[in-house]
Amino acid sequence: MGTFIAIVLAAVLTNNFITVKTYGICPFLGVSKKTSSALGMGVAVTLVMVIATAVTYPLYEYVMKPLKIEFLEIIAFIFVIAALVQMIEKVLQKTSPTLYNAMGIYLPLITTNCAVLGVTELVIGDMSKFLAGATMNMGWAVLYALFAGIGFTVVMVIMSGMREKINYLKLPKPVQGFPISMVTASFICMAFTVFSYIV
Repeated sequence: MGTFIAIVLAAVLTNNFITVKTYGICPFLGVSKKTSSALGMGVAVTLVMVIATAVTYPLYEYVMKPLKIEFLEIIAFIFVIAALVQMIEKVLQKTSPTLYNAMGIYLPLITTNCAVLGVTELVIGDMSKFLAGATMNMGWAVLYALFAGIGFTVVMVIMSGMREKINYLKLPKPVQGFPISMVTASFICMAFTVFSYIV
């Protein structure tokens, strides 16, 4: 139970991909103008993170390591992520056109999202500080990916909510648009820093 809690808290709060690791900043600033689009992007990223980790972790552990070709991990993982995004896009297009129309524009962006590659790389690296004495395995890897995606979504939704509120403010011209977005992002990152002292 201790390992489960440590992984959840690390993935969502203390080691958040956007606020701590600064992965996935492009969608964080670009797709967070509306809460609906931010939520759609967050759900899509979470889905791809989980599936990508479920494919890349065993690929690395049971194929690449025994063959001693670990040095190809980044290239292999990028191909896997790109293929998964394409497959998910086609499946959604055929099975659920409504969901595809809601998420379809965000799916191609995920291929180049460094947060997805980041989680697949992180789970094969040294995660001993988050595992509370347990050994990394497929279950912990997928769990970490799931909650990393949830943490990504939470920050995206917070940012979009703040930006929607800011749109109603009368701001001086020099800080309108991108400058105030950067200030807002900075405050969100500072707020999440508090969790590293509590947890």
